[in-house]
Amino acid sequence: MKSTKLVLVSIMFMLSLSFVIAASISSPEYFEGKWNVLIKGTPEGDAVIPIRFETIDGKTTGYFFEEGATEEKKMTSASINGDVINTAFTISGYDVTLFLKKVDADYAKGDLLGMFDAEGTRVKEESR
Repeated sequence: MKSTKLVLVSIMFMLSLSFVIAASISSPEYFEGKWNVLIKGTPEGDAVIPIRFETIDGKTTGYFFEEGATEEKKMTSASINGDVINTAFTISGYDVTLFLKKVDADYAKGDLLGMFDAEGTRVKEESR
């Protein structure tokens, strides 16, 4: 009887733990859509880069607008691991990497090139 209770408690604990782990893992859809990413403290001052991510067939692609451009450019790479996205792209003649980690539903923090703080804010579409 004692061993049956122990087995039942163990199974319930493992089942509960699996639900907690599954709920904490972010899906690529978190990063989907438009973001404004503020890069702080660059030699040119603070800068905002409009960015957009989309995931098709499990592959995430990133796009960005360079200052003064009318068309978005495709990022060289974008990969998601849990609640973190790592990207690489060329902007203003520089090859850069951008790392962002989920903070909450509409906010992410990270860095550009490991040197400049980056803060991403989801762009909310206005409802008509």
